[in-house]
Amino acid sequence: MQTIKDGVLTLKGSVIAIGAFDGVHKGHQAVIRQAVEQSLIHQVPSVVYTFDPPPRHFFKGAQILTPIQEKVRRIYKLGVNYVIVASFDEWYATRPPEDFISELSKLNPVEVSIGSEFRFGKNRKGDVELLKKYFQINVTLPVYCNDGELISSTRIRQLLSEGDYQQSYSLLGW
Repeated sequence: MQTIKDGVLTLKGSVIAIGAFDGVHKGHQAVIRQAVEQSLIHQVPSVVYTFDPPPRHFFKGAQILTPIQEKVRRIYKLGVNYVIVASFDEWYATRPPEDFISELSKLNPVEVSIGSEFRFGKNRKGDVELLKKYFQINVTLPVYCNDGELISSTRIRQLLSEGDYQQSYSLLGW
């Protein structure tokens, strides 16, 4: 287990899960577990690439569900080998999608796992289709709770604001 803060990690091969992963809720866990499973199959390290603060907090002031130390701890509990934490700031937010792709290339990914709504780069110009031009992509299907609603950080924040701690903790899965 190794956490890389704003550093460039170079690997001969990897499987990467990318996302804000705020809360590391059940949906996030599905993306990360998929990456860990594939890394074992391909016999390469698993890497989670995440952001601090989460982009939604940076742009919209959304409540942070999990402080970075706790987020990293939860990610490692899922069996990940490396966590890269990118400082999401004004400079990072203006990077073109190609910069991000170049950075990922240094990890030599065999596969990249993301959620279906993943966007990246300045003005969210990067998407699943752009990533597919460079990497083998595994889009993890959304995860729904028993009542059929999508599990998301936004929904968990809403439940917390309503005081529904029991359901929000259930969606987090911790």
